[in-house]
Amino acid sequence: MTRQDARDEDEGRRGESTRRGGRPAAPGEGRGRRGGWQVADLPPADDAGDWFRGRLPEGWFSDIEVRTDREEITVLGTLVDQTAAGAETEGRINRFRSETKAERIEIALEAQARYQRKVSWGVRLGATEALFTHVAAPVMTRLRQPERQVLDTLVDAGVARSRSDALAWSVRLVGEHAEEWLGQLRGAMAEVDKLRAEGPAL
Repeated sequence: MTRQDARDEDEGRRGESTRRGGRPAAPGEGRGRRGGWQVADLPPADDAGDWFRGRLPEGWFSDIEVRTDREEITVLGTLVDQTAAGAETEGRINRFRSETKAERIEIALEAQARYQRKVSWGVRLGATEALFTHVAAPVMTRLRQPERQVLDTLVDAGVARSRSDALAWSVRLVGEHAEEWLGQLRGAMAEVDKLRAEGPAL
């Protein structure tokens, strides 16, 4: 077998979806929730916001925002004290981070056991938002030449340091300018999930 044959065979294995025993899988077979096999074993995190609101100590935050995806749950809390300004804001945030570290670790471990995702923390104080931790998850993709040229243009122009930075920059740009559309898309997907859950079990 030549090297090219080996590569072609490997590409065929990656591109073919099969069941045990070698029979090709039917469309949608073997898939769980939205996202197919990649998230089939993950518990849903739809109630993560409610769980954290019930679990967090009273007095930490006046409000919390909980964001979830396949890898991470980010808990962003608004500190009760809204009077700090300037360097006082930074000091207040650092004090909260230090004083609550042990308890935040304990809560994060409980949430990670429940949702099988890493937990990251952040706070808001006035106009200042600070993330203590976050997950930078690698995303593998294949791009054709016109798409690679877009990334290379951003790199050559000094907008990004590398193709991976350029791809991350592009995703942020789309998020900023398509937030309303993305919100509608998420809402539509949530409705599909609801209808699927209410349907008959196979």
